[in-house]
Amino acid sequence: MKGRVREKPLPVIGWREWVGLPGLHIKRIKAKVDTGARTSSLHAYDIEIIRRGAKEFVRFKVHPVQRQSHTSVRCEVPLHDERWVKSSNGKRELRPVIRTNLHFNRRLWLIDITLTSRDLMGFRMLLGREAIRGRFTVDPGRSFVIRELVRKQ
Repeated sequence: MKGRVREKPLPVIGWREWVGLPGLHIKRIKAKVDTGARTSSLHAYDIEIIRRGAKEFVRFKVHPVQRQSHTSVRCEVPLHDERWVKSSNGKRELRPVIRTNLHFNRRLWLIDITLTSRDLMGFRMLLGREAIRGRFTVDPGRSFVIRELVRKQ
């Protein structure tokens, strides 16, 4: 091991985890960790891009609870970008991109999130590889690892 720097192992997370999006006033949302997706994605509907002076904003609503449409959160945040995304069914779609804080494992950092209707999908949010790169290792055989760790501490 001479001359080699030993790196500290990254914390392990499961294929699904609870995360928070405080900038969107969403305390908890179940996210599927998707290393096949570059950018994270959030279920949104009634999406509209609005202009205020020289700035563009995105106004949208979110159902943060899976398989439930009673709870709705209204959001309005600056538009960060628009990107073409190829969905799992191979269809290309131009999606608005927002940049907001992710609260996970007692830490907070900025991530990019595309907005799209995920009504037919099992999860309201996908956590893409750019959001977790260099921060975590994914164990596809485990779920809700971070919640278990927080409870033990």
